[in-house]
Amino acid sequence: MSDDTQQPIVVKRIKKGGAEGHGGAWKIAYADFVTAMMAFFMLMWLLGSTTQGDLLGIANFFQNPLKVSMAGGSGSGDSSSVIKGGGKDLTASHGQVKAGDIEAPKKIINLQKLKAEFEKAEQAKLAGLKGDLETLIDANPTLRQFKNQLLLDLTSEGLRIQIVDEKNRPMFDLASSEVKPYTRVILREIGKTLNKVENHISLSGHTDATPFAGGARDFSNWELSTNRANASRRELIAGGMLDTKVMRVVGLASTVLFDKQDSYNPINRRISIVIMNKRTEDAILADGKVVEVENAEGLEDGVLGSRAAAPAAH
Repeated sequence: MSDDTQQPIVVKRIKKGGAEGHGGAWKIAYADFVTAMMAFFMLMWLLGSTTQGDLLGIANFFQNPLKVSMAGGSGSGDSSSVIKGGGKDLTASHGQVKAGDIEAPKKIINLQKLKAEFEKAEQAKLAGLKGDLETLIDANPTLRQFKNQLLLDLTSEGLRIQIVDEKNRPMFDLASSEVKPYTRVILREIGKTLNKVENHISLSGHTDATPFAGGARDFSNWELSTNRANASRRELIAGGMLDTKVMRVVGLASTVLFDKQDSYNPINRRISIVIMNKRTEDAILADGKVVEVENAEGLEDGVLGSRAAAPAAH
């Protein structure tokens, strides 16, 4: 007979391991999230690519959809609707217009007017420089005694400064390009003032009709006037003027007389400094022609003598 008091012993052993899987519910949630984000970005793209007029029409449709369905058009304020008006101002009678259909206002630039205004301002600037030079001459005791030899005037080319000879007070030694000491002072004082404007300058040397009697072969008033113009250029630069301001240096001999009645008058011997306006500068740059020059043998400065025809403005 078996003993009922003895019960079998059951041993439960629990194995600890990783957590059980949660199934595929997270995939559904992630897919819903991605779909929502895609719908959001598509909505942003549609709003950004829709014209302002269409947006107003859509807004008006949701406010009063029956009106659009009966009257037609893309919106209650569309200009194609039977009932006009709508848009931003519901009391308007012309109807809404798409932003892309509005032409940009045309801006007309009057070049002639702008050019005239620029030339007027430039003329005023040169006139101011003329006043500064006249003040400088009156204030400088050295320059004041040569006031009769300094002629300033405004021409079609710009501001012209002419330094002329007097019978007993020449600017250069006879038949030479050697600058007199007082001429050097005049040119250097002028050179300091020319940097006040951005305009370039033109230098011209002139002689009277007396033939050159220096004895050098093939040397004439053409070479002499050119050398004197170049010597004046060096003195202006020594006075402080930028060398880049010089655009043209020419010798005109006696072709452009100051005193047309007396070609031997000493006043015809002069240096002409023209502070050129923009129009004159452009004319020189646009010419594009090679200036005819010939080599002057025996020149102390090695400068080429120009035989170009003299402009009437000098």
